[in-house]
Amino acid sequence: MNAVDLVALVCCDLGAIVRGRSLASADLAAHVRLGVGWVPANHALTPLGPLAEPSPFDSTGDLRLVPDLDTRVHLDADGDAGPLELVLCDMVELDGRPWECCPREFLRSALAELETGLGLRVSASFEHEFQLLDGGRVALPFSLEAQRLAEPFPSRVFGALEQAGACPERFMAEFASHQFEIPVKSAVGLAGADRAVIVREVVREVARRSGTRASFAPLLDVREAGNGVHVHISLLDAGGKPVLYDGTRPGSLSELGASFAAGILEHAAALTALTAASPVSAARLAPHRWGAGAACLARQNREALLRLPPIVPGAGDPADQLRLEYRGADATANPYLVLGALVRAGVDGVRRALPAPPILDRDPAKLDETESERLGVGRLPASLEDALAALAGDDVVRGWLSPLLYDAYVSVKRAELDAASELDLAELCGRYAEIY
Repeated sequence: MNAVDLVALVCCDLGAIVRGRSLASADLAAHVRLGVGWVPANHALTPLGPLAEPSPFDSTGDLRLVPDLDTRVHLDADGDAGPLELVLCDMVELDGRPWECCPREFLRSALAELETGLGLRVSASFEHEFQLLDGGRVALPFSLEAQRLAEPFPSRVFGALEQAGACPERFMAEFASHQFEIPVKSAVGLAGADRAVIVREVVREVARRSGTRASFAPLLDVREAGNGVHVHISLLDAGGKPVLYDGTRPGSLSELGASFAAGILEHAAALTALTAASPVSAARLAPHRWGAGAACLARQNREALLRLPPIVPGAGDPADQLRLEYRGADATANPYLVLGALVRAGVDGVRRALPAPPILDRDPAKLDETESERLGVGRLPASLEDALAALAGDDVVRGWLSPLLYDAYVSVKRAELDAASELDLAELCGRYAEIY
């Protein structure tokens, strides 16, 4: 029997699960314009499996998944594993109009607002942490031994990401057991979030081929550090020149960049509902988990929600190096919703000319209430329930989502909360490790 190479036409849903339909690779050209059929109710599927109930969708309606060939990924066959080929898609109405609940369209609209309103583009990179679930010997954190024990996975995944066009920069052993991180180069516009989806699926594919599993779950073991997604954001003018840098200002952050950061911090609680999107996510954001312990801006401080990474002398133009690093996301969040919401929050800060937030120079967990208030350090929601309440109470952030998208998103998240209500944190971590 001859095997047929398949290409998957896929989308990333509200729970950050990649779903879609496959067809023969040879038939892709015939489906570029119209794509394949899809169903609105699929957007009510929870990461745990069942449909969210209640939800704004029922058995009626039809959509199309229309492929964006710029996102096409092909990994060669390897042993018994056939080739992996996928194309990311837009969800559209039957007449081709963008569907209001399409996450890619949510980001596309935010990018259009940034460009038309401020004349700027965004360049972004999603830096993922994950763990291999092989049950083997645990090496010391950050050690060469940890990386070598994982071979041949590190070498294979680096090559696969290069073949997929994801532009990996480094492979690093991390703090927790069997934990690794793969930074990739930033990409302009929609491609930054596309690359985040591709990285996750390529890592999972190579792990399967290597006889193990990769999990991007926010927290696998309550005693260890979790897996975050650090979103690095740069802003570029129409000529491609970075605009965040001003060496005469605190942190070398320009006035525009400071207002952009202030917008993110002002909406931090509501943003968390979109960026730390599971019932286990908030536990990773607790102080001293090396995630993001407080809503503040800091330099070279890994307890801050928003961080200014160091500018390295001799590593090139400082303006090209300076970026904002948002540390409050994880892989349970849809990358398009994450980047779109961060961009809109920043734009809101710039339009309102919000003043520069203080740049914290110490551990936020060691501040008393008076110092926290003076230095503008805020608390992050302690649970997904609290984050959803903050989203409901922030008219600005809630207004970025259409009523249908908002209702669909909240229904999925509340279904997760209901399913999690009878599980303790350790059980939840195990459940989400299986999913992500």
